[in-house]
Amino acid sequence: MTGTTTARGRIDKRQAILDVAFTVFARRGYDKACVQEIADEAGVAKPTVYNHLNDKQTLFRHAVLAAADAVAAETLTIVDRLREPGDDLSVALTTMARALLAECAGERARSLRALTYAQLAAFPDLADTVLERTSRRVAEALADRLARLALSGRLQTADPAQAAEQLLALLTAPLEARSRLGTREVSDAEQRDIADAAVRTFLSAYGSH
Repeated sequence: MTGTTTARGRIDKRQAILDVAFTVFARRGYDKACVQEIADEAGVAKPTVYNHLNDKQTLFRHAVLAAADAVAAETLTIVDRLREPGDDLSVALTTMARALLAECAGERARSLRALTYAQLAAFPDLADTVLERTSRRVAEALADRLARLALSGRLQTADPAQAAEQLLALLTAPLEARSRLGTREVSDAEQRDIADAAVRTFLSAYGSH
């Protein structure tokens, strides 16, 4: 039991360091962030950070991926609500779309995109890994939910993967445009407008008529 408790404590401390590191990297940018600041804000000694993560590059990579996994977990939970859409599919899709946009427009997701894009030259593989863990996982999960709705006759599509891709595009493209690629905050009202318009457009193409 002691060994298990020690291992859990180490995992928790590592996650706490990664959470703080992501916050500092988002605030400072990769080049200006320093490990000492991260250690101070995490409440640990600088050598402790290096004990868990070997160097600044490793710390940055793991902090970004941990944030990506956290965003993915939230969005997958939102998409999973379509397992039980209720009687009104339009309402279920709109509720899901609004929640997805709120997550995508949130500070963590915006910081994740900004950090990933800013460090493309230094970490060329990181963007693809982040996309694999976030957007692609969400698209696959949404395609699965839409496929089940199609099988039950509530949607009309022979290609659920394409339908999922298009619904996500109807949500994310306007969000990126209105946020000026993440440089301005998109209000809740704007997010609702985007979500509602996306679902109307989607159902006009794939709704069961």
